Amino acid sequence: MLTNMKQEILNAKKNKQAIPQFNINNLEWTKFILEECQKENCPVILGVSESAIEYMGGYNTVVNLVKGLIKDLKITIPVSIHLDHGSSLESCIKAITAGFTSIMLDKSKEILEINIKETEQLIEKAHPNILVEAEIGPIGTTINNSKYTNFEDCKELVKTKIDLLAPAIGNKHGIYEGQAELDYNLLEKINKLDIPLVLHGASGLSKEDIKKCIELGIVKINYNTDLQLAWAEAVKKYINKNKEEYDPRKIIKSGEIALKTVIKEKINQLR
Repeated sequence: MLTNMKQEILNAKKNKQAIPQFNINNLEWTKFILEECQKENCPVILGVSESAIEYMGGYNTVVNLVKGLIKDLKITIPVSIHLDHGSSLESCIKAITAGFTSIMLDKSKEILEINIKETEQLIEKAHPNILVEAEIGPIGTTINNSKYTNFEDCKELVKTKIDLLAPAIGNKHGIYEGQAELDYNLLEKINKLDIPLVLHGASGLSKEDIKKCIELGIVKINYNTDLQLAWAEAVKKYINKNKEEYDPRKIIKSGEIALKTVIKEKINQLR
């Protein structure tokens, strides 16, 4: 069923666990993710970027696709549809109107005052039924020669009454070059603000990194790149072995086992 995942997030925080966000890119990925999470009895947040929304046809298409699959596949686990890295209030409002149950407005590259102002405007539109996530700090980049969130900025952003905070602790989106340099002392300090925390850019992090982050307050962990890499490798192997194949269903489905294997692996790390 569709939910905003608020209660599940609070339970995860209490039990020092985390809920996975797996990003979707098409019907097949959505189906594979829902099936594996149902099999593992794991609540799931389906992250959808603006580019994925455009690719799949629009906000309403995404919501109706997910609802249809939940019904036809007899999915009983809690499912949330989350706008990932919404770039504008306009985009966020479109997602709300279409039926998304969770929204992220990403103004992390703006000055703090703008981030706070626009986040407050979103909260007015979204609360109480839709969760709001905000990002603070240079995740995957640098701001003022730093790749870490300013703690005082976190304190100010939390005052907006956001539901989830995504800080920069040395994590990054995409593929890590070398070993990640996560600042656990900073994460522990932010966790004392008593707000559920989100880890972006979890693909490529070690099992030990993930466990430590969960211990220090991370309750939602986002995955995309690891899934993309596994799926792409499997599909390439299939095409190389079946050069005459032209059925798109068989080609896309050839990545199913690899995708589900990664999903199961990630879920087990969060428990």
